Amino acid sequence: MLLLLAITAPTALLFGFGGAMAARARFAPLSWIGKAYIAIVRGVPDIAFFLFFVIALDQGIEYLRHRIKCPDWEAAVRQGNDFVVCDAAKMPLNTADQWVHEIYGFTLAVVTFAIVFGAFAANVLFGAMRAVPRAQIETAEAYGMTHTQAFWRILVPQMWTYALPGLSNLWMVLIKATPLLFLLGVEDIVYWARELGGSKTERFTDYPHGDWRMQYFFGLLVFYLAFTKVSEVVLERLSKRLSRGQATLAGEAQRKAA
Repeated sequence: MLLLLAITAPTALLFGFGGAMAARARFAPLSWIGKAYIAIVRGVPDIAFFLFFVIALDQGIEYLRHRIKCPDWEAAVRQGNDFVVCDAAKMPLNTADQWVHEIYGFTLAVVTFAIVFGAFAANVLFGAMRAVPRAQIETAEAYGMTHTQAFWRILVPQMWTYALPGLSNLWMVLIKATPLLFLLGVEDIVYWARELGGSKTERFTDYPHGDWRMQYFFGLLVFYLAFTKVSEVVLERLSKRLSRGQATLAGEAQRKAA
């Protein structure tokens, strides 16, 4: 779980920043792509997207490998409900070690999480960019800055104070969404709590015990509450740091307190 958050959070933020930049681009087709990405991904239920996208991505990779590695294959790839490719196109290969299969599944999970939560982050960042007063950008350009310089030196440093409340909520949602890894075949913390606490599991037949799932799930409850509390404290301090010197209500409150 922690590894997923450590990788997915910055990756989703990168997707979100790219989506927000595309949505506000002056080039109309690029702007349409950015806005379509935000609207479509945010409009599809997370579970449906996880189940569909992972299968589609996995089959897309195998299909491309199939076309390259097995050009003489004559049978249809799509055979009813079955997706059949040659053995050399499998991802990972059937002969690969178990850790390769686990890393491949984890990578698909990270990409899926990043795309989904990147769309929400893009919507937050797009709104934060629009919240920065336009007059500041115009003033910077009047002093000789290019549009790109004004974007990176004026708009980006100031937008974070507007974006942080929405990104904080997104971080909390991402923490709670990690159990969805089970749908992608990744053994997460909730999966192991169920396996370790169950009295009749195939993994632990040599160590019989009663049904401890309630105790394990209670431990998970305490863990999630503690983790979210620590996140709230860190995010609150970060918000104060970003609001320092900004022309916002939080920045004005800091100036009055000083």
